[in-house]
Amino acid sequence: MPIEEGKVIEGVVASITSFGAFIQLPEGKTGLVHISEIADTYVKDIKNYLNEKDKVKVKVLAVEKDGKINLSIKQAQERKKNTRPVEVDWNNNNNDFRKNQTESFEDRLSKFLKDSDEKLQQLKKSTDSKRSGGYRKSDGASKF
Repeated sequence: MPIEEGKVIEGVVASITSFGAFIQLPEGKTGLVHISEIADTYVKDIKNYLNEKDKVKVKVLAVEKDGKINLSIKQAQERKKNTRPVEVDWNNNNNDFRKNQTESFEDRLSKFLKDSDEKLQQLKKSTDSKRSGGYRKSDGASKF
């Protein structure tokens, strides 16, 4: 079976590097799965996702003229389509979305500005006391 772009095939993890994993493909060929093509999430360490000799399904992204084969594990996985709409319990009093809908935009904006102003004042008080360096002004008489 020839290796063509777009096909999903099975291979075995031959080796793992910091930038990707080399996959042993049918017919003795080897391809590379770049670290960005391992999973749908951020991958810091490939060894958390793959081990050597693991069987994996990969999608062939490109077969270059020099013989390099670019592969993807995340694109080979079938993504589940969410066919059901999200259900919301409108009778639930703990639903923040519903609470926010009862207030007008202006009310929510006003509350945000008030909360923000209070937090800034607290931060200013906190930083001002730390900047004083322990020296406090007395009643005008200098100690020097």
